[in-house]
Amino acid sequence: MSPTSLRSLARRVVPTLLVAQAVFLPLQTASAAPYTAHPCQSSAGCGSVIVAPVSQAAPDHGDCTSPEPVVCLIRSETPREREIARDQRMRYHQLLEDMEREECAMRAEGRSEEDIARALVQMRNDAKDIVRAGMTPEQVAELEARNQKKYGNPLGPTADQLYMKYGSWEKVAEAATRSSAAVDHELGLEFRHCPCEVLQAA
Repeated sequence: MSPTSLRSLARRVVPTLLVAQAVFLPLQTASAAPYTAHPCQSSAGCGSVIVAPVSQAAPDHGDCTSPEPVVCLIRSETPREREIARDQRMRYHQLLEDMEREECAMRAEGRSEEDIARALVQMRNDAKDIVRAGMTPEQVAELEARNQKKYGNPLGPTADQLYMKYGSWEKVAEAATRSSAAVDHELGLEFRHCPCEVLQAA
C-alpha cells in the first residue's frame, strides 16, 4: 500500500478503531475546541497527565512493531496530527473523570454495583456525540452498522451484554472507565484514576 493510501486509511479508520476499543475511545476533528486542564489533573496529578512530548518523527508507513492497531495508525500520522490526537485524547480522559465522579457519588449514596455499572455504560453510550462529531457521515454509518451487527445496538454493547462478557457488575464498571494504556503512551499521556475525595472537590 502506498504512503498516500495509508494516510487516507488512517484518517478514515483511527476514529472507528478508537471507538471500538472499549465501547469507545474517541478521536475528533482538528476544529474541535482546545482542551482545558481539568482541576483534578492540575491539583492532584491524576486524570489526564502529560508524561512525554508528542513524537516528532516522520510518519512511519513501514511494518509496525506494536500489536495495537491504533498505535500503528497514530505512528503513520504527522507530528501535527499527533498533537491534535493528543488534545482529543485528553478530552476523552475528561469524560472518564466525569464518569468516575458519578461513580463516587453513587457509591456515597449506597447504590448497588449493578446500578453503578449500568449508569456508567449509559454515560458512555450517551456521549456518542463527543466521538461522532469528529467523524464523517460515512464513518458514523460504518460504526453504527458494525455495532448493530455485533451487539444489536448502533450505540455499542449494552450493560447486560458487558455483564455476560465480564461476569460481574464490578468488572463492567471497571471496563467502562478504562483507557488504553498503549494508545495513551503513544501520545505521551497517562490516565491516572482520581480518588473520590479529589473528584468530588474539583
